[in-house]
Amino acid sequence: MISSVLYFNMSTPTIYTALICFGAAFILGLITSIIYMYTTPSYTKNFAVTLAILPVIVQAVLILVNGNLGTSVAVLGIFSLVRFRSVPGSSKEIMAVFLTTAIGLAIGMGCVLYAVLITVLVGIAFVVFDKISFGENKSSDKLLKVIIPENLDYTEVFDDIFEKYLKKAVSHRVKTVNMGTMFEVSYIISLKNPKDEKKLIDDIRCRNGNLTVSIGHVPVNTEEL
Repeated sequence: MISSVLYFNMSTPTIYTALICFGAAFILGLITSIIYMYTTPSYTKNFAVTLAILPVIVQAVLILVNGNLGTSVAVLGIFSLVRFRSVPGSSKEIMAVFLTTAIGLAIGMGCVLYAVLITVLVGIAFVVFDKISFGENKSSDKLLKVIIPENLDYTEVFDDIFEKYLKKAVSHRVKTVNMGTMFEVSYIISLKNPKDEKKLIDDIRCRNGNLTVSIGHVPVNTEEL
């Protein structure tokens, strides 16, 4: 089945076939980079350029090591070193890198049409999943951080306030701040009525001596693979 989409015999590549493969790899990598930038609110220029260039490098390496076992092992070792020197990225970034690598591999094997098919189908999936609500976390939980003096018992000091405004309040973390003279207590909370957020903060400020109180989204750290 794969042989039906082979356009070039890469066992003996010519200048003509190499140039076509280089051009196809760059164009498809550029398309992948544009799709990633379109579906990602915050991205870096370095990563966008990497996605555009990576297919060219992968297909060039694949052409060089074609049929040479010793060179293949050496290149594998180089890729392993590069991996361990890299900073772990989000799951979406890793998926984009895998996609551009797959494009480079397909073109390096001569399967240009197959590489185009991968780019189109996965690119459409990128855009579609970005526009729909599939996989979104609909939880109303928030992270509450409160600074309290060291003379207050943080285990029960806010129980009556939490019972009044919250559906749940789970202790998340306690740490000392300001050279050990205060505590920063964190809770995972869910408000009974989102409009009562200011009232909750005001009541906590009256209890903790008007020290810092903050409410924000619960940080998500499960994206890293």
